[in-house]
Parts: sequence; structure tokens; C-alpha cells
Amino acid sequence: MNRIKKTAGQEKPCFHEYTLPGGWVVLAGRTDSDNDLLSFKVAGQNDWWFHVKGMPGSHVILQARPDAPIDSAPDRDTLKRAAAVAAYHSKARAGGMVAVSGTQARHVTKPRGAKPGTVNIRKEVVFKVRPGLPTS
Repeated sequence: MNRIKKTAGQEKPCFHEYTLPGGWVVLAGRTDSDNDLLSFKVAGQNDWWFHVKGMPGSHVILQARPDAPIDSAPDRDTLKRAAAVAAYHSKARAGGMVAVSGTQARHVTKPRGAKPGTVNIRKEVVFKVRPGLPTS
């Protein structure tokens, strides 16, 4: 999905969507308000959340496979692939190795009164990845 859908003159959020091996789904926000929606309305408590460290970029969510047990966890390779998508959808896209913060969505909060796209995270794991998109 790479288009903004319009209904009655208003823009609706539209995320970049990718499928990883094993059926995992990665969603990346396009704007600050899309990032807020993705992080706080779309993401489930057990989904993983990613953002490149120290630079502007999309919030990225790794969602569990629809048929997966509720407590299933992605392996390290799957987490790194999702982190690479976050690096790709950031100002660090042209960089070599990029540091990407990841945590479960339950550890992402919004500071009171903060502008769209601003978050606080806890229990951060840092992934060093090369920016890239999944290959089909």
C-alpha cells in the first residue's frame, strides 16, 4: 500500500505493508499521524515496534502471523528483517549499518501533550542492520 486513500476530501492513513518469511507482517507509517495511529491503535500488545535511533523515520510494527498462537515470538532473524525495514523508511536509508530501537508495543507510550510521532520506549533492544526491504 503506497497510496493515501481519500474519503469525502479527508485523508485516511495508509501504511507501507510487507510480508516476511513465515507469514509475519510489517507495517510502516508514512506521516507523524500515521505513526501515532500505527503505534497506539493498530499495534497489539505483543507486536514488536521499531524506529531508527536518533533520526527521523517511520514507526514500524511487526505483527504476528494471523494463525500464530497469541504468545508466539518472532525469531532474531525476523526481528532484524523488520528493523531493516525501519532503517529503510528513515533518513538513514543511504547509510551502511544503522542502529534501530525495538521493543514490544506494550512498552511504547506517548508523553502527555506531545506532538504526533513522539514516543517514549522502555525495554529497548538495539539492532544493527543495513536498510532494506524484504525480497519476494
